[in-house]
Amino acid sequence: MKLGTLISTAVVGLMLSTSLSLAGPEIVSGPGVDPACFAPWNADTKYMQWPTKAGPYKVAVVNGFVGNGWRIQMIKTAKAFAEDPAMKDKIAEFKVVSTGTDAPAQLGAIEDFINQGYDAIVTIAVSPDGFDRVIRLADKNNVVLVPFDNVLDTDKVMQVNEDQLKMGRMWAQFALDELKAKGVTSGKILEVRGLPGNSVDRDRSIGINETFKADGGNWEMVSVVGNWDDGTTQKVVADAIAVHGQFDAVVGQGGSNGVIQALMDAGHPWVPVAGESENGYRKAIAKYSDEGLKGISIGQSPGLVAIAMKAAVSALEGNVMPQLISVPLPVATYKDLEDGKNYWSDLPDNFFTVNEFPPCGVNISGPSIMAQSEADVK
Repeated sequence: MKLGTLISTAVVGLMLSTSLSLAGPEIVSGPGVDPACFAPWNADTKYMQWPTKAGPYKVAVVNGFVGNGWRIQMIKTAKAFAEDPAMKDKIAEFKVVSTGTDAPAQLGAIEDFINQGYDAIVTIAVSPDGFDRVIRLADKNNVVLVPFDNVLDTDKVMQVNEDQLKMGRMWAQFALDELKAKGVTSGKILEVRGLPGNSVDRDRSIGINETFKADGGNWEMVSVVGNWDDGTTQKVVADAIAVHGQFDAVVGQGGSNGVIQALMDAGHPWVPVAGESENGYRKAIAKYSDEGLKGISIGQSPGLVAIAMKAAVSALEGNVMPQLISVPLPVATYKDLEDGKNYWSDLPDNFFTVNEFPPCGVNISGPSIMAQSEADVK
């Protein structure tokens, strides 16, 4: 009897151990659900499937840094999307927290939501690594963890992003093309970087610098850190002009309104400028392009949070999902800006213009976003 009991106990223990090891998503064959919305990154992207859970669901957004307009609008967008008719009935409880730039604080917040029984957590990672422990905890509890924007250097979770390396290359190539059209094949380029330590800043900068290097021209790269923030960017660009004199082009990851203001304040001649999708930046390009401000605006939309939330709910419903979801880059140059279409003269300068994702049925209006608060929802 004792031997039988021991054997039975061992079998049960093995079964429990096996069930824990099988917790979390399975790797399955594609294609995934709704590929027009949840497009795989490339042909090598693997597919994941979580056990189906009955809704409605408890969903949390764990942000890190909140000190710029993009992050504020992202939080407001998440709140607006949670109230959207397409999503509202699927969410039983919705929380938002911002933890700052401290990685342990963000990891602690994610772990806390898992332990509280939340079904899905979407997050902008403070760092591209160091998340192994919370990933294992999420898998053990069949919680869908979805990093977006600043993603992780891992294929163990489903992630949502735009191609940051490609964005950097496109910015740099636009500046090169505009310079060469003027017969300029060498000169001084100002690169305005984002928030240090993030995968987005890293990948964009790699794309920018490798494109100028591959060009073969005699380009001197000057780099400053603007934290994707208008005020910080305006100051560091002004300082760079004071120290280095004139630049032949500016390639900025964000804080684009600050770039324009610094150029204007310094009386710097208009040069090709590459930047983000801030409404004020697009207004400036439309106004001054005939005077020499040849600009490109590529938007990393705060609306990515809505796609991440939608993907998390889809995974909870048991659908097959790509491990890495690709959101197309929305591009506008000085040649195709149109008031009321891809910028708005009656909206604030710090409003990010790209919040529509027709393939996903996501269309969050500016007024509904601006009506929200950026405060935590606890």
